[in-house]
Amino acid sequence: MKLLVDMNLSPRWISALADAGIEAVHWSILGANDAADSEIMAYANSHDYVVLTHDLDFGAILAATHGEKPSVVQIRAEDVSPDVIGKQIIAALRQMASELEEGALLTVDPNRTRLRVLPLQSRD
Repeated sequence: MKLLVDMNLSPRWISALADAGIEAVHWSILGANDAADSEIMAYANSHDYVVLTHDLDFGAILAATHGEKPSVVQIRAEDVSPDVIGKQIIAALRQMASELEEGALLTVDPNRTRLRVLPLQSRD
């Protein structure tokens, strides 16, 4: 699994993930700082990345398009520093690796981790 770290997260995530043996690149290295979320999603999909973000729009894009890829990991916390929530994110990535490879939306907050398999289906 390789991660594409969104612009709304610090580039410090790259070294924190690398220290855990997880390949990652920050979007600022790949594309425009003001790129649309849809552009980031398209790049991640075509290059087999999982998107790591603090932006809820990525989940909304998956829901609206019934997308099966790319997988998205959303951090839902006030402090998204790798020093604060990094260990929890890394543990969730390891635990849910196979689901993320297949296509999933993983939401991590300080109190819980929630996984939804893609494509997202409406709840009846």
